[in-house]
Amino acid sequence: MLINKKISITYFISVIKWDIIFIAIYAILIGTFDHYGFFKAINIPLSLSGFVGTTLSLLLAFRTSQSYERWWEARVVWGAIVNDSRSLIRQIKQFLPALSDSEAHIESFARRQIIWCFALSESLRRIPSSKKVDDYFQTHDLDSDNKPNLLLNKHADELSFISQRFDLDANKQVQIDATIARLCDSMGKCERIKNTVFPRSYSVLIHFLIYVLMTILPFGLEDNNPIIEILLTFMVPVLFISIERTAIIMQDPFENIPTDTPMTALSQTIERNLLEMINKKSTEVKPPVASYYIM
Repeated sequence: MLINKKISITYFISVIKWDIIFIAIYAILIGTFDHYGFFKAINIPLSLSGFVGTTLSLLLAFRTSQSYERWWEARVVWGAIVNDSRSLIRQIKQFLPALSDSEAHIESFARRQIIWCFALSESLRRIPSSKKVDDYFQTHDLDSDNKPNLLLNKHADELSFISQRFDLDANKQVQIDATIARLCDSMGKCERIKNTVFPRSYSVLIHFLIYVLMTILPFGLEDNNPIIEILLTFMVPVLFISIERTAIIMQDPFENIPTDTPMTALSQTIERNLLEMINKKSTEVKPPVASYYIM
C-alpha cells in the first residue's frame, strides 16, 4: 500500500516507460514532418479528435471507477479480518471457564488465527509459504493445497471439542461459530477478487483508442508552431495512458506490488494484538518503513 508521505514517481514512470518512449518518438517525427510534403496536405478536423477524446474519457472514467471499487473492497475485507480476528480470541477468552487447561485452547486459537492471516495473504499473492507458516504446518503435521481453509476447519474442530469438554452454552458456541463463518466469508471475497479477471477486451479497446487519438491529433492542430504541436501530441496521449495504467494497477490488489492491500503489515498487526490478548509477547520487532509503501 502506498504511503501518503512518500510517493515514488520513478516507479510509475517505469510502468509506462515504453509507451512514453513510443509516443515521444511519434510526436517528434510527425510534429516535424507535418510541415513538409505529403503530411502537410493531410487535414483531419479537430472535432474528430475531440470525439475520440470524449469517448476515451467516458471509458476511462468507468474503468477507473471499477478498478478503485475492487481495490477498496479488498481493503475493507482485510479491515473486517482484523476485527474478526480480535473478536474471535476475545470470545474464546470470555466464554471458556477459568480453568487451567482453558489457557492452552485460547493460545491454540490465537496462534492458529495468526498463521491463518499469513497463509491467506501468501495464498492470495501466490508466493511460497513463509517459514512461519511452514513451521506451523510441520509442527502440527498438517498439509493442504488450501492452507487457510484447512486452518478454519481446525478452528471448527477445536470449537466442537471445547463445546463438549467445557459444556459450552449453545448461544456462546453459535457466536464463536458466526465469527469463524465471517472469516470464511472474508476469505471467499478475497478469492473472488483474485480470481475474477477484468475483461481484457476492455483494456485493448481503451489502448487502441488512445493510439488512434495520438495518430490523428497532430493533423488537426495548427501548423504555426511545431514545438507546441509536438508537446500536445505527446502530452495528451501520455495523460490518457497514465490514467489507464493507474486503473490497471488498482484492479488487482493482491499482486505483490506497491499498490497492494498491505496484507503482511495487517497480519503482523493482528499477530501483535492477539499475542497481547493472551499475555504473550511478539518476538518480531516492527521494522521501520524505509520505502514509499508497505506490503
